[in-house]
Amino acid sequence: MQAKFTVQIDSFHKISNIQNAWSHEDYRALMSIMDFDDDVDKMDAAELREMCMMSLNDLEPADAAKAVLTHLFPELSKGKIDQISHDMIDDRSWEEYPDCLFHERFFSAYALLREAFNGIFAKPTGVELVITVAAERVEDMAIFDESLHSSIVRLLASGQGDDALINRLYEDQIKGTKFPEAPGLVWQLKQIADAGLTRQFSLVSSYFWMENFEQVESFDAVSHADEEN
Repeated sequence: MQAKFTVQIDSFHKISNIQNAWSHEDYRALMSIMDFDDDVDKMDAAELREMCMMSLNDLEPADAAKAVLTHLFPELSKGKIDQISHDMIDDRSWEEYPDCLFHERFFSAYALLREAFNGIFAKPTGVELVITVAAERVEDMAIFDESLHSSIVRLLASGQGDDALINRLYEDQIKGTKFPEAPGLVWQLKQIADAGLTRQFSLVSSYFWMENFEQVESFDAVSHADEEN
């Protein structure tokens, strides 16, 4: 059964990188992939990051992309990484790659490569969104305890209308009982307040999916949790 909610947009901010997406260990791994791991252990975090960016910039853009993708996507074949790395300059893979579960990693790849090359690669556009969800019955809030990502994505899709791309591409999952792609549409999600009949959530997603909320203050929506097998 669909639960009914009122959703308030508390804040909507465009972003071009995700805070703390790249760790000290990520930079070390990248340096190793580029065969520049001499004295890496002696560098502090700032030095390591600077050296990594310089090392990427020393490569051709496609080769730099290949190094970044090799680190981020161990599940992809070398041939697939070669293909994507040559297409990245012209593509918007954080929006266009067929498997949305890869989009967050592509977003971070573009952010890093764009900084390393002072442009060249497309500028990724994401969104940091804070919402307050209100219900008339406290028991309706249980869906967020049962399957948070799926319930929030269904809620946000409901607020965009049937013609929105998210509803056209994922109609079966939105109406159905399983939504394995949900973490590929809302990348980072956490509950930051619970007052019984209201809960507040913060999330990071692609502007591609959330642009319809840029000028919206509130909306009514429905959602439901996934069902157990």
